[in-house]
Amino acid sequence: MIRNILFDMGGVLLRFEPETFVTRLSLSAEDETLIAREVFRSAEWVCLDRGSMTADEAFASMRARIPERLCAAAREIYDHWDEPILATEGTEELVRELSENGYGLYLLSNAGVRHREYWPKLPVSKYFGDRLMVSAFHQLMKPEAAFYEKAFELFGLDRSECLFIDDNPCNMEGAWRVGLDGVVYHGDPTLLRQRLREKGVRV
Repeated sequence: MIRNILFDMGGVLLRFEPETFVTRLSLSAEDETLIAREVFRSAEWVCLDRGSMTADEAFASMRARIPERLCAAAREIYDHWDEPILATEGTEELVRELSENGYGLYLLSNAGVRHREYWPKLPVSKYFGDRLMVSAFHQLMKPEAAFYEKAFELFGLDRSECLFIDDNPCNMEGAWRVGLDGVVYHGDPTLLRQRLREKGVRV
């Protein structure tokens, strides 16, 4: 029986859309594309999620690929992409309903240490309490098996009683490899509810 729902964050609980973030800078389309690529789709961003680079170290490395005229703009969006932070459609209603129906709710996210600053701004955060497995604080990332195993250990979870929701198929495949079942989220909250019901979740 499913007793616990494990949620990914970006793309599931909150909107993470680099192209949308950089439009706030009022730059040319070419410069917006460059900043989105060299900041949000960089290897340094992955290092931030793993906790293997500090923010200053990561940005210093990114700067080598960003024209000097764009460095201030890149740092601005890098530091403030979460202002405002936006929930995905239908998220809060689903999470609230799952909580009311007695499910344990857990966050399993690849995110940097700034997570502690912006996560509380998201309305759904109140349903999760301190049940948070964030990659940068453990130097482990999805879809590595060790990430999921650490989550089971950290929260004392029986994987057979858990269902995982993530928008990245690679992360789901990683979960399956450790015996954690789940549903890939494709941005459609109605379809997600249907998939959850198919797995026996009351929602």
